[in-house]
Amino acid sequence: MSDHQAAHGAHQNSGGAVDHSHEAEHIAAHIGAYLKVGIGLLILTGVTVALSYVDFGSRANNIIVGMIVATFKASLVAAIFMHLKGEKMTIWKFLIFTCIFAAGLFFLTYLAHTDPVSGTSHSSHS
Repeated sequence: MSDHQAAHGAHQNSGGAVDHSHEAEHIAAHIGAYLKVGIGLLILTGVTVALSYVDFGSRANNIIVGMIVATFKASLVAAIFMHLKGEKMTIWKFLIFTCIFAAGLFFLTYLAHTDPVSGTSHSSHS
């Protein structure tokens, strides 16, 4: 069996012919998962649009609700389409560190916006 066949799940029987049945089952399982997640993402996009018409009391609350839905959608994409669902713990540690680092950068931006350095100015869009 060649490396290419081994990497793609094809098996060689005793007659030398390549058996692709295992590979076809593997691909079919992935396609089913991709379709389910794709349909779920379309539904969640509809939910996002519908929630944009709902008033949750303040602009901040509306943004929080929208970000919760967006985070769930991004998690689905990362887990299924980026194949993170079956990854080793090292990859997850890097991903978590990256998220914490990005959140810290967002927080620093928030702090700079709410308490600017004296002598500087920024425009505020209301």
